[in-house]
Amino acid sequence: MTLLEALRWGRGALAGGESPDIDARLLLMHAAKVSRTTLLAFGERPLSTAEQALFEAFIARRQGGEPVAHILGEQEFYGLALEVNPHTLIPRPDTETLVDLALALPAQPLRFLDLGTGTGAIAIALAAQRPGWQGIAVDAVKEAAELAKRNVARHQVAVTVREGSWFMPVRAERFGLIVSNPPYIDPIDPHLGQGDVRFEPLSALIAEEAGLADLKYIIEQAPAYLQAPGWLMVEHGYDQGARVRELMQQRGFGAVRSERDLGGQERVTLGQWRDN
Repeated sequence: MTLLEALRWGRGALAGGESPDIDARLLLMHAAKVSRTTLLAFGERPLSTAEQALFEAFIARRQGGEPVAHILGEQEFYGLALEVNPHTLIPRPDTETLVDLALALPAQPLRFLDLGTGTGAIAIALAAQRPGWQGIAVDAVKEAAELAKRNVARHQVAVTVREGSWFMPVRAERFGLIVSNPPYIDPIDPHLGQGDVRFEPLSALIAEEAGLADLKYIIEQAPAYLQAPGWLMVEHGYDQGARVRELMQQRGFGAVRSERDLGGQERVTLGQWRDN
């Protein structure tokens, strides 16, 4: 079987899925250890027996619904390759909206806090783009914190990872920016039984009070950890923007607004804290 034949077979095997072309290409590139350029230019190159067996195993796992990122062991976020595993969320393009908003702040040095960091995606992207910034990344799940530490070491950025629940690991510290992509899905949301989220930990996905409990907690507590004037930026569900704006305004944040993701949905809400 050649590379081109394998690609065609993989596409057919995954037909009916969300993205059979992309999935088959990524899995084949990984199994055969070739670049996209090589795949396109040298499609007649035969696969070894081991490469073909590995590719077929990858396709079988994907047919079973396992996310491509878990099969490959990594996912790209903001141009950075990050290790992923089933202990935390797979970084998604929608979250890049939050990174864009944070990078729109003045570039002078600041300390930032990333709550519920997971893979470390947000913190690493910010520190990679702003070498003068220093970040603290927090996660309550030991395996997630260890994963984030490996990703930080891989990219050699100025981020320190601490294990603990929300603000507990940073008592008495202040930051110019707090960012978070917390759990925000309603526990009864039917989408939890569909797609890649079936393979991701519920603890990183769901929150009580129709998905708002963790967002409420972060908004309520954040002012005690912000160095005024400082910013809070949180990702949330597509239909939660109005409620999150209301929560921020009630807490005393100013300049509150929501921004849309690439799909046109309200995805990130931010507000500025000034000492009254």
